[in-house]
Amino acid sequence: MKASDLFIKALENEGVEYIFGLPGEENLDILESIRTSDKIKFVLTRHEQGAGFMAATYGRLTGKPGVCLSTLGPGATNLVTTAAYGQLGAMPMVMITGQKPIKSSKQGKFQIIDVVDMMQPLTKYTKQITYGEHIPAIIREAFRVSGEERPGAVHIELPEDVAQEDVTDPQIFDVVDYKIPYAGKAVINHAANMVRNAKMPLLLIGAGANRKRASKALTHFVDSLQIPFFNTQMGKGIIDERNPLYLGTAALSDDDFLHEAIHKADLIINVGHDTIEKPPFIMESSSNQKVIHVNYFAAEIDQLYFPHYNVIGDIAGSVKNLAEALKPDAKSWDNEVFFKVRDNVSAHLMKYEQDDRFPILPQRLVKLVRHALPDDGIVTLDNGIYKIWFARNYPAYVQNSLILDNALATMGAGLPSAIMAKELHPDKKVISINGDGGFMMNSQELETAVRLQLDLVVIILNDNAYGMIQWKQEGEGFPKYGLDYKNPDFVKYAESFGATGYQPKSVKEFNTNLEEALTAKGVQVIDLAVDYSLNHEILNVIIKEFSKNIK
Repeated sequence: MKASDLFIKALENEGVEYIFGLPGEENLDILESIRTSDKIKFVLTRHEQGAGFMAATYGRLTGKPGVCLSTLGPGATNLVTTAAYGQLGAMPMVMITGQKPIKSSKQGKFQIIDVVDMMQPLTKYTKQITYGEHIPAIIREAFRVSGEERPGAVHIELPEDVAQEDVTDPQIFDVVDYKIPYAGKAVINHAANMVRNAKMPLLLIGAGANRKRASKALTHFVDSLQIPFFNTQMGKGIIDERNPLYLGTAALSDDDFLHEAIHKADLIINVGHDTIEKPPFIMESSSNQKVIHVNYFAAEIDQLYFPHYNVIGDIAGSVKNLAEALKPDAKSWDNEVFFKVRDNVSAHLMKYEQDDRFPILPQRLVKLVRHALPDDGIVTLDNGIYKIWFARNYPAYVQNSLILDNALATMGAGLPSAIMAKELHPDKKVISINGDGGFMMNSQELETAVRLQLDLVVIILNDNAYGMIQWKQEGEGFPKYGLDYKNPDFVKYAESFGATGYQPKSVKEFNTNLEEALTAKGVQVIDLAVDYSLNHEILNVIIKEFSKNIK
């Protein structure tokens, strides 16, 4: 069997459905082997970043490693950002790169860099295949490592001459499932005693709890024990945020309105969060507040996070068993202050939801998008100041219905993520929301979305600037400088790809365009002027005064 065919057979054995990529001459044998596969769909992208972001999003949404493909040299270096994206965001993904022949080459050092060494600090596993017979074992190991907790990125390099080898006795390895052990009874009982002895416990939900079983266990935990909860940005939707015990999302590390509740809590049960995601609260050594760390792995200690107890094991099992240990003598917690914070936060968030000034305020945008989408509609966010507004103001009702990155927090991922979400869920409404800066970093993937015949809505928030950094610039007292630019005509730009373009001139017109776009066929692009002028006052000034008024 040809080694490239064996490579694809091994991927099929892992259940691979898609390979996203931009091949080069070193991948032509692999490309031909993919062509003859009846199980794997190859999705050509316009940039390797697009392929990597799609693979990572596939991993995030399915729990199975997504696969992307590039050539050597410049193709491989273009995957570096997406490797970090998957690794920091705990998204399982497998990157496959080509390489010149390693046993006999006539091209010298042309385009050659040490890709395996380059990927070492960015991945859980990186390996060059040197013999065709090694292919099945290396692929099995790569997928095992990528998918095991904590999930992340892995890399395989397949040289051109190895792909062309003949393998006489191929062996495909079984995909062996594994179970994460549960925390022991003594550990659960100790954690239960800490909760039992607390007067004002709070539950924090982070990205690591974004698993189906964990979602069910956490919902039962909250409903049966009546302990209020909040979440990180990447923990949104794990419990339906219409739940009356939901206090809000920690969109800032400190000083947000929600943090008044966090400061009042004498115990935080931290489920599934680690400090790779921007911290939702900052621990202080002088505080009497206790923190229980519930996760698949022990806490990594730093000056911001040093929990007092670890509950390590399967998260769903730990949460379920903790609820069972507490249920026989469950008590009424002192939640009065928490509910005052919740009500005050809610009143604040509602303040500009009905404001129809134009350009549109981000608070009004969030309200209109939530109203336009069904419960299971999906929003994917690129990275920018609007991400904070969606994290704080957008109630997520279902897991993975608000997809954002708060680990690497890279620009350019929003559109590829939306393409993947829509490809996986063609029956669901999907909206990709991007700043104009982030959109232009991978806007070429509009062609990919059109070619895939996706019914996808793309909103570009247009302020002709890198608005997030302008907000930070103003907050630190610097004069406005170096962050303005000019955008193309996004309507004509969309139309040049075969998409439909809109440029509303009022909030009412935007709402009409949005409703029309959500029911239309094909890719719909809305160029929406946005007003960020209130960001500094609300997020830098009012917040710090507001919490002092809550008693």
